[in-house]
Amino acid sequence: MVDRKIECKERPWQSHYGAGTNLELANFEFLNLADMVTKSSVKWKDKIACSMILPNGMEGKLSFSDVEIYSDAFAIYLREELKIAKGDRVAIQMPNCLSYTIAVFGIFKAGAVVVNANPLYTAYEMQHQFKDSGAKALIIIDMFADKLKEVVPNTNLETILLVSVADFFPLIKKTIVKTVLKYVKKQVPNCEVYSTSFTKAVNLGLSLQSSKKLNPYKYWNSVTLDDLAALQYTGGTTGVSKGAMLTHRNLMANMYQIVEMGKAKIVPGNEQLLSVLPLYHIFAFTVNLLTFYYCGGESVLIPNPRPLTNIKKAFDLKDITWISGVNTLFNGLLNEKWFAENPPKHLKASIAGGAALHKAVSDRWDSVTKTKVVEGFGLTEASPVVTFNPINGVIKFDTVGVPVPSTEVVMLNEEGVPVALGETGEIAVRGPQVMKGYWQRPEETSKCLKEDWLLTGDIGVMDPDGYIKIVDRKKDMILVSGFNVYPNEVEDCIAKLAGVGEVAVIGIPSDKTSEAVKAYIVRKDQTLTAEKIIEHCHKFMTHYKVPKLIEFRNELPKTPIGKILRKNLREEALKTIK
Repeated sequence: MVDRKIECKERPWQSHYGAGTNLELANFEFLNLADMVTKSSVKWKDKIACSMILPNGMEGKLSFSDVEIYSDAFAIYLREELKIAKGDRVAIQMPNCLSYTIAVFGIFKAGAVVVNANPLYTAYEMQHQFKDSGAKALIIIDMFADKLKEVVPNTNLETILLVSVADFFPLIKKTIVKTVLKYVKKQVPNCEVYSTSFTKAVNLGLSLQSSKKLNPYKYWNSVTLDDLAALQYTGGTTGVSKGAMLTHRNLMANMYQIVEMGKAKIVPGNEQLLSVLPLYHIFAFTVNLLTFYYCGGESVLIPNPRPLTNIKKAFDLKDITWISGVNTLFNGLLNEKWFAENPPKHLKASIAGGAALHKAVSDRWDSVTKTKVVEGFGLTEASPVVTFNPINGVIKFDTVGVPVPSTEVVMLNEEGVPVALGETGEIAVRGPQVMKGYWQRPEETSKCLKEDWLLTGDIGVMDPDGYIKIVDRKKDMILVSGFNVYPNEVEDCIAKLAGVGEVAVIGIPSDKTSEAVKAYIVRKDQTLTAEKIIEHCHKFMTHYKVPKLIEFRNELPKTPIGKILRKNLREEALKTIK
């Protein structure tokens, strides 16, 4: 790529937003995200902010006023008891539950930085993320506390707070759920490291607040829009997991951009959003948690959507108006008889992201629910939303929509020069939602941030109206149910196993998960089996990264200099499938 200034000379999308959509964001009305939370809590104080519904229909809920009180208390606990300072990192590792909202907002109010972690991570993955981020405290679901003995000694973690999925439920319901999980289902192991319960931490914060007359405002009033709000870990354009530095400005800008694109149908204070996607994923973090809190909506939390019958009671008990999800969720719901025969009556629209939306699924969803699935495009490094189909304008199914307000998008050729409309190129993005860079990785940052432009690694084409179609994704990335899987990471894991000579990993189409991981292996030890490889992978990687298919080969295709040609394997696999 040549070193020249990138310019966006055409913005045809601005005439296709739909009536009432602002072309540019106005000045931000809040000092930071803590300020947003506090003012939104006051504005919507009597409304339900979040509810969690278990498969049996048992429900727990928090009002906006509850969230404000408890997150204030948690901020006080972090600052006064744990001596967490402004800018310190606090990790969160839990599924969708009531505690998640309190924890995130309390961290914001303490002036600290959220580090989201997948609760299904292996000890190896946890150790890398916590050590890399320098997190001082971890709030973790008790179901996975058995991993901590191996993890904690190799990190900077000083405090462990355990969360129960039933925390903040009414006392009787909480007791029943905790008893069933621990003694009947035996899903709560003993924690072998010193820990405190999250609810005790919140209660201590309440006590400190009362006795010392503390106001968390003093912690966050000096936090600026350009201070870090979250480290969101991603592979980026390589397989090395690294933290995207997202500022208060980045996340708040994306919140405003989402509101602009959807405000024709969003009624403030009167929405119920089904939160099936995990809130630790950047898509749900920004859309479900931040945006709908700002809008006074109720987030209906589903801690575990598998099997999909776990969601049924949420539809029975709530007037769901919005659903955010990936293609596999929408397809799965359509294949559930209970959903297809009784679709949600109050649904306005659904938001698709994280994976390509199949036309057959979109068409059937339209037919069954009489509403649209609206697709967009984004990535962690952009907080995440870059483009979206205008809900109040023309929706083009075969595209990911148009750039959101205050966002410029160009397609670059191999020399880094913008191409004409209708020509393919690498998608480059500039806007207030683009990350500050990768945490403590200046070299990696310089590879994807050129001036103010984020080079996504995705190949796209923009039509004359400014609508963008994704032609190809990042060169080798595999997308499993909306989650990025990087071949380098999987290959590195497999290569550590004795008996493996060479390994190559690709993604192949899957009806269940969009793509599935397939590994091609040349064995040094002919007794090595697929079962042994899969067992090995499960020790070091989250389940969705583990190969579903393994094929043994005598040799792998390579370039003249010896580089394995994944694209050849991918082409071969696609021909076989066809």
